[in-house]
Amino acid sequence: MTPTTLVVARREAVATGVVVLTLCRPDGGEVPGWTPGAHVDLDLGPGLVRQYSLCGDPADRTALQVAVHLAPDGRGGSRHVHERLLPGATVRVVGPRNAFRLVEADRYLFLAGGIGITPIRPMVAAADAAGADWRLVYGGRSRSTMAFATDLRQTYGDRVRLHPQDETGLLDLDALIGDADDAVVYCCGPEGLIDAVQQRCRAWPPGRLHVERFAPTAQAGGTGAPAGTGAQAVEVELALSGRTVHVPPETSILAALEQAGTQVLSSCREGTCGTCETTVLDGVPEHRDSLLTEEERAAGDTMLICVSRARTRRLVLEL
Repeated sequence: MTPTTLVVARREAVATGVVVLTLCRPDGGEVPGWTPGAHVDLDLGPGLVRQYSLCGDPADRTALQVAVHLAPDGRGGSRHVHERLLPGATVRVVGPRNAFRLVEADRYLFLAGGIGITPIRPMVAAADAAGADWRLVYGGRSRSTMAFATDLRQTYGDRVRLHPQDETGLLDLDALIGDADDAVVYCCGPEGLIDAVQQRCRAWPPGRLHVERFAPTAQAGGTGAPAGTGAQAVEVELALSGRTVHVPPETSILAALEQAGTQVLSSCREGTCGTCETTVLDGVPEHRDSLLTEEERAAGDTMLICVSRARTRRLVLEL
């Protein structure tokens, strides 16, 4: 995707430690279209690309909105946004792209934790506009840290249940999942919340539970080794160019391709964003990402080459 340079037209604090940026084209033109669940990459500088979910209205083609929570102990992305992306500043944006799409359903249960409300917010609006039966359960450390909580409650009333941890304790996931019946469940938030929800839904049929993570699962990093490395070398054939690239055990497929002069669009390099997702034409990938569904993994026709390896000595990729 070609990056778009957007300008910070508006900046608003919506909760403790959370700012919403409204990004517009400098010439006033339309921004790229998107659907609920989509995210964009913000290119914040050399080696500093971060993904943020879009939280505004997909029908508004004048601007894109992202909400960013300040993580003081993070890797610097949120600090850059909070300190440098002031009104009038410009930022290169790649996307939108969507790996967390809202499927059509009669009933939904939305579970959000903290800044995980960002992709859920437009989903709620879409479900409500479609006349679906839905409810949102939104937890956070305290009411003051829960972005959009007041607006959601005022707009949708009792369909929105707020659970500040300092007031009501942790979410009762056993009760929530037990009462879900045939609802499709969407969950986004801290790793602990997502892991707990997945554990309770592990017997469900495919397609009922949808999650989006902000950080890689343990498998994405392997067994402590650098992401994408492995015990054996891999030969990767690039079907479109006819080249074959040798990938040593200590190098990821993405890094080896880059070193060989093949540029592949990438962003997070930790198996969460989907930017480097590549079609597999032959061979068996060893999936270590935190994005693909079990069905997509079983199909074996696509992989995230930043972290995943191969179960076979050779892979043929559509590159």
